[in-house]
Amino acid sequence: MVDFFEGVAPELAEEIQNLSRLTYQLRENRKAILDGYGVADEATLLECIRTGSATEHPGYEHYLAARILDGTREAVRSALAERLVDARA
Repeated sequence: MVDFFEGVAPELAEEIQNLSRLTYQLRENRKAILDGYGVADEATLLECIRTGSATEHPGYEHYLAARILDGTREAVRSALAERLVDARA
């Protein structure tokens, strides 16, 4: 098996590992929030709040949290992609 981190500076390898772990944690926390309402995405949760099938509070707070988690995950994924390019350079 090829060692992915072979030839990568230890600091960069650690940063890649930490960003990967953070991406996973953000994704799983978002999923846990949405699973609590039985929905697949934030738009569906918001619609449930609008129609009254989910309570406004804490539903709206959970909706916002899920959006923030997803936005943060996307930002972390972008940073991870940049570090991966650096690792292959």
